[in-house]
Amino acid sequence: MKLSLLLSLSILSTSGAAPQLELIAKDLKMPVWATSTASKQNYLYILEKAGVIQILNLSTGKILDKPFLDIRDRIKILMNEQGLLGMAFDPNFEKNGRFYINYTNLKGDTQIARFHCDPATATTADASSEHILISIDQPYRNHNGGWVGFGPDHFLYISTGDGGAGNDPKNYAQNMQSLLGKLLRIDVSADKSYSIPPNNPYVNDDTIKSEIYAHGLRNPWRCDWDVETNHLFIADVGQNKEEEINYISAENLSGADFGWRLREGAASTPKKKIGGKPTASQTEPLYTYEHGAGKTEGLSITGGFIYQGSIEALKGHYIFADWINPRLWSFQVEDNKPVHFTDWTDQFKLKENKINRISSFGKDAHGELYLMEHQQGTLFKIVDK
Repeated sequence: MKLSLLLSLSILSTSGAAPQLELIAKDLKMPVWATSTASKQNYLYILEKAGVIQILNLSTGKILDKPFLDIRDRIKILMNEQGLLGMAFDPNFEKNGRFYINYTNLKGDTQIARFHCDPATATTADASSEHILISIDQPYRNHNGGWVGFGPDHFLYISTGDGGAGNDPKNYAQNMQSLLGKLLRIDVSADKSYSIPPNNPYVNDDTIKSEIYAHGLRNPWRCDWDVETNHLFIADVGQNKEEEINYISAENLSGADFGWRLREGAASTPKKKIGGKPTASQTEPLYTYEHGAGKTEGLSITGGFIYQGSIEALKGHYIFADWINPRLWSFQVEDNKPVHFTDWTDQFKLKENKINRISSFGKDAHGELYLMEHQQGTLFKIVDK
């Protein structure tokens, strides 16, 4: 469904709204993610792409002297999309001290790993406690995905890219024997390794990897659960034509096909003998935008979050951005359609704050949102002024 033009005609005026950006941390090194845990509500854990997790004390506004985790010796960045990419705390972190990260190793291959720390302090993780759960060979150096997160069902979800290059040359996103171009779902509640949830869609099919929960993704860069509606947002980076946001219920997510490489957003992939009309079983995106430098255009989507914080003007809005064209937008979802589209770029003063590359968003334990500027190494909080 192409909604860019329709929504661009209904952009809300934000002149009467109060949200602004406030700089709360600087001198970070290529920040790409920020998260929190309920037991340490004053701590924000910030991922630096080279392999360090810093802790920002929100009460003091200071970065702790010692990082939470340092695995720079396990990462070698040969291309911009590699490195330490995602993190999620276990739902039972307060008891077991477990957390999970997604990174590319010295060879550039994806690692889904579990680490441990003392949950009572949660200030220093044991780098030697690493337990590799899943390793995925990466044929190229780009399209690594990188998100990991727990769903409302307490299973661990993992987004993976199609392996890189252009037009998914091996069609990995549709290859059900490959973990590339997929959304994976595993049970990590056991003391060692992981198991397959019994209601995963392909658990009884020997011809399909049982970790696979959905497929047809190109390079999903950030996902978020709308816990009120039990839907998942998946922002998938496009190639030459469109960027897309998928929005799908937990029920329909099982076995879903998001269309790549046949489809790029809501369009046929332009390359000959690859693109085509959508199949009856494919899930069409909730929202797409065209490539370009206009106010509702961009070149590489940075997926965001449903806002659950204290600012009334933003409640219920899904906030997202573009990596290349530095703009910030939001919309709400009603009847599975995006409504109340808002362009926050000018009000949030992206140019004045020298925000050129929004690498990711983050959320603290109170539902407040943060955005990261990759080149400057700055972290901003969305506040009500």
